[in-house]
Amino acid sequence: MKQSLQLKLGQQLSMTPQLQQAIKLLQLSTLDLQLEIQQALENNPLLEISEDDADQPADASGSDPDAAVEGTEAPVSRDGPLESLEGEASGAQTADEDWNDTLPEELPVDTQWEDALPSASAPPPSTSGTGDFDFEGSNSVAESLQDSLLWQLNLTRLSDVDKAIAVAIIDATDNDGRLTLSLEEIHDYLALDEESGMEVDFDEVVAVLHCLQQFEPSGVCTRDLQECLLVQLQQLPPETPWLEQARQLLKRHISQLGNGDYSQILRRTKLSEEDLAEVLALVQTLDPHPGQAVQRDSTEYIAPDVYVTKKNNRWVLELNPDIAPKLRINSDYANLIKRADSSPDNTFLRENLQEARWFLKSLHSRNETLMKVASKIVERQRGFLEYGEEAMKPLVLHDIADAVEMHESTISRVTTQKYMHTPRGIFELKYFFSSHVATTSGGECSSTAIRALIKKLVAAENPRKPLSDNKITQLLEEQGIKVARRTIAKYRDILFIPPSNERKRLV
Repeated sequence: MKQSLQLKLGQQLSMTPQLQQAIKLLQLSTLDLQLEIQQALENNPLLEISEDDADQPADASGSDPDAAVEGTEAPVSRDGPLESLEGEASGAQTADEDWNDTLPEELPVDTQWEDALPSASAPPPSTSGTGDFDFEGSNSVAESLQDSLLWQLNLTRLSDVDKAIAVAIIDATDNDGRLTLSLEEIHDYLALDEESGMEVDFDEVVAVLHCLQQFEPSGVCTRDLQECLLVQLQQLPPETPWLEQARQLLKRHISQLGNGDYSQILRRTKLSEEDLAEVLALVQTLDPHPGQAVQRDSTEYIAPDVYVTKKNNRWVLELNPDIAPKLRINSDYANLIKRADSSPDNTFLRENLQEARWFLKSLHSRNETLMKVASKIVERQRGFLEYGEEAMKPLVLHDIADAVEMHESTISRVTTQKYMHTPRGIFELKYFFSSHVATTSGGECSSTAIRALIKKLVAAENPRKPLSDNKITQLLEEQGIKVARRTIAKYRDILFIPPSNERKRLV
């Protein structure tokens, strides 16, 4: 083989560490960004939190223009929290000084430290004068339905065999309070358990089931919806009006009730419309998912990244300054760096200084990109801010990418897990993007606006004659919006609106 030299020209995209860091920070959520900043503060000694006032220079080093990263001033006042923190710090310092004054310089030989130190049993001084208490934080661990049923079981006097049956039934109960196994399957499971050595009859399983159905919340450990509602009716006082009629309705006509066939129910029960409406009102007070009353979801709080407010008839966009602390480069460590020195200590400081500058520049770039994208979204969706969902305009990532001259992937990273606080609520930036549907006038209408119109039409419909999907299609077409019936059905499912036959009611 003959060896030769060849010259070739080509282009190759290589991602530098700075670019990788900028992309990483760009796609982080608010919580992840705070964790990333905290980790950077712990690993890099040249980074520190700026504690200067807003009217003072943020860069104390005087050598790096990117040494401080500041967000646009938000409408939320920052003076109040700072004053309260300063008051708390001064109060704590005063308490320490008072305690130091009461401590003698020389203690007797037989004196114990516990006699001089503050009592550990005494309640700590209150750090807040508002009297607020974080109830959600004190109950952070949510109790499951199974835990509640087992706790009630321990308070019930049953034999060991019956408790074993009850535990098996509770284990087969889902979070809604419905049994996932039949009684025959539970009985077979207990009969095949050779380690327990128990002989369980099927009638005993049924008896324990009836006992568990008396637990709270009412209607748990039931096999189907009919039994769940009947158990709840059974626990109502006997003098409850229309109790017997509601029981007969659920026993004999639950299928017609689910289909909304009220004419057949009226004919079979021989009740008047007014009496049937009273019976249905009693049935509607029952809970088809009683286990959800115990199985609560944990509360999640969202910190918005940007604020949108209207000032002097103009929509103003401001970056939330509380989502990330102000950072700067430590001037004392930066002044120790000697350019001609190659010692290990000087090399360590120089490398960390460069990393700190990259990190601050990436944070600044993240804030700038977020503000650019959010401002363009506000420009396109002014109708939503003024009039609501019905005025939402169609918008896709490509439109914002062209407006800010960035790639669509960058816009996708910016709008993921980033939230905007508006007078109409807090929304994720991706909420403002939606597909479009053509109108008869040649324009476009967003899918979000169509869903808002469907919700409005259903809310204003006659409960006796609810609007079908075809009728909604005709009503929208009269407004100049061409939508297929299957599209209406899809949007209705997204809005959790049942079909017309299930929405029919007696008034």
